[in-house]
Amino acid sequence: MSDDCNRTPFWQRQPLLPRGIQDVLRVRIEAALADPGARQVLVWPTILGAPRLREAHPDGVPEPLLLDHAARMLGALGHHDPAAAWKAHLAAWPDTAEGGPGGWRPSPSWGAFGPLVSLRCGWQLAALTPLPLGERYPMASGVSLFNHGLFYECHDALEPLWAQAPGDLKGRLQGLILMAAGYHHLQMHNLPGMMAVWEESLAKLGACGGAFATPWGDVKIQASLDLTAQRLEHGKRMTDDADDDAVFGPLWTPDRPTWELA
Repeated sequence: MSDDCNRTPFWQRQPLLPRGIQDVLRVRIEAALADPGARQVLVWPTILGAPRLREAHPDGVPEPLLLDHAARMLGALGHHDPAAAWKAHLAAWPDTAEGGPGGWRPSPSWGAFGPLVSLRCGWQLAALTPLPLGERYPMASGVSLFNHGLFYECHDALEPLWAQAPGDLKGRLQGLILMAAGYHHLQMHNLPGMMAVWEESLAKLGACGGAFATPWGDVKIQASLDLTAQRLEHGKRMTDDADDDAVFGPLWTPDRPTWELA
């Protein structure tokens, strides 16, 4: 796991975003998960919503500067013509930006949530950029998104694999999805939702011995099973009158769970 992954900004409580902002993020990550070539859709929101760049260029980011910032990220994805990529992106995703007197500004519909759109898209991009392509990409995406603290997106990555999986593999993939969902509920400080899905997750994964084979590699999850069980036991000891700090403080203290795809 990279040092950046270890420092994920999502290992803490997260705000509940408005539905419109959730949709902005959802359609982009779904595109990037369905087709590795579409990962570049995450580049432009990452740049345009970045607070420091917006502060430096309140009238819009000049296009040459926008393309310069994008070049490195696009290059890592195998795209080496930022101008052409930006033109194609605007045609396909016109809700990303609007022209300002000084250049390009993020869509006004993002409002005050532009920095959060930037942060989340940037972290999604960090999780997906180095992954192997081909048949391993969806499973590797789920594991990497989980390890980056992007638990909601992990669910999106694994659900198509679960829907098509046979037999025991289907149940184990569902167990992973439920584990990720529980950590998303932790980010929302939703104790009942967290408890319910973790109970089911551990029931489905408890017999796998901490690892299981998939057509895309072996998934190793023993440490995450132990950490999740530890958190679940803490939740069971909480009473209805316990305050927020007493309930959730100890849930953030143990190590962050991670998976390994070998």
